[in-house]
Amino acid sequence: MGGESFDLAMRWAHFLGALIWIGHNYATAVTRPRYVPLTAGDLADPDSPRQKQLLEREHGIFRYASLVTLASGLLMLWHRDWLAGALTLDGALAPIGLGMWIGVVMVLNLWFVLWPHQKRVLGFVRAPIEERLRCSRITFLSARVNTMLSIPLLFFMAASTHGGFIAN
Repeated sequence: MGGESFDLAMRWAHFLGALIWIGHNYATAVTRPRYVPLTAGDLADPDSPRQKQLLEREHGIFRYASLVTLASGLLMLWHRDWLAGALTLDGALAPIGLGMWIGVVMVLNLWFVLWPHQKRVLGFVRAPIEERLRCSRITFLSARVNTMLSIPLLFFMAASTHGGFIAN
């Protein structure tokens, strides 16, 4: 695959992955604007309507979209020899580097905070009802953190192309 084809493929992978990942965050924030605590009854019976609703809402694809987004972004930067400058926030690469670091924090939050707790809420990992109820609040807050972090992430990604003067 030639250089231009590789760049185009990574751009589309980055765009589509981000659309799925961040789109899921925004859709969740819009459809559930506030935290509604679960009750022990919601989680005690796996056939309860609320438990079924939770399972139906669980879309695993968005977690993998986060990895596609991060990997394709890093590959684009590497392919252009910008990765080191972005990692170190060097000069005109500082805005995209800040966006990249925010994205890394978001991926880590998703995989190491949100998902382990969500597995307990959904019953994929055995836990007492009290623990599952506690984890439901953590998953809500963790998802909101990622939604809020996506705003500066998108700003810095756009600033890297359309506002490089910010770093100068």
